[in-house]
Parts: sequence; structure tokens; C-alpha cells
Amino acid sequence: MAHVPSQAPARFDSFAAFYPFYLSEHANRTCRRLHFVGSTGGLACLAIAILTRNPWWILAGLVWGYALAWVGHFAFEHNRPASFKQPLYSFLGDWKMWWQMVTGRIPL
Repeated sequence: MAHVPSQAPARFDSFAAFYPFYLSEHANRTCRRLHFVGSTGGLACLAIAILTRNPWWILAGLVWGYALAWVGHFAFEHNRPASFKQPLYSFLGDWKMWWQMVTGRIPL
């Protein structure tokens, strides 16, 4: 059964209001896994940037993280990433979902 994306309101009053929508846009397990790998790789790139004092690793981490997330959305979830309309809340949602996957609250 194909996932039918939720319709997002034009604006969200808070991150707490946005996050349930964010999760509905990540119902596909492969999409969530690609987000997890992308975010984890982004953290690794940030650590390398700090250790090497080379800021290009930050750019590499952003490219890695967003590329995998967008593949997840376009190829598996079949929706547009929320980051196109809600960039800050989507960034926060990525990390909250990542933490919930690390802690087992969301299946990986």
C-alpha cells in the first residue's frame, strides 16, 4: 500500500505542532533509515571538521545528510522533503527523529 503524504498547513505555530506532521512524512522505513545514515554521517563530518580544523567537512556533512534524506523522500516516501517549506523545523525534526531512533522510540 502506497503512503499518501499528509497535507501540511501553510504555517505551524510551534515545533510541537509541526513534529507529528514531520513524522507522517517519514512513514517509510527506508526513508527513515536513509535519514539516520545521513544524519550520522553528518555528525561524523562535523567531528572531522573539528579535529582537522577544516571547515570543508561541514559542507561535506550537509551534502551527505541532505542527499540521502532527499533520496529517501523522492525514491521511497514519494513526497517532497519538508525542508523545502519548513527548513528550521525540518532540521530540528531530523535530529529529534534521529535521537528517537537511537533510543528505540522509533523503529530503525
